[in-house]
Amino acid sequence: MQQLNQIEELKKQLMTKMLSKEAFERLGRVRAVNPELASQVELYLIQVYQTGKMQDKISDRKMKDILGLISQHKKRDFRIKRA
Repeated sequence: MQQLNQIEELKKQLMTKMLSKEAFERLGRVRAVNPELASQVELYLIQVYQTGKMQDKISDRKMKDILGLISQHKKRDFRIKRA
């Protein structure tokens, strides 16, 4: 349990380093509504950070784009066919 808390604290520190204040707040609001989506965004951001492709802090506008892209991949196309 303590190890999980340490991991969460490290993720939080990394997110505050990578995200603007507004983007960090947006991610927090998303986490309250959809924790799975927030976790996927965090994993994506950590991967980008580890590859060295991150130049500047992520702005709120960029966070919206990332959330849109990741949530699009999760949507499923349900169609009801009537006989």
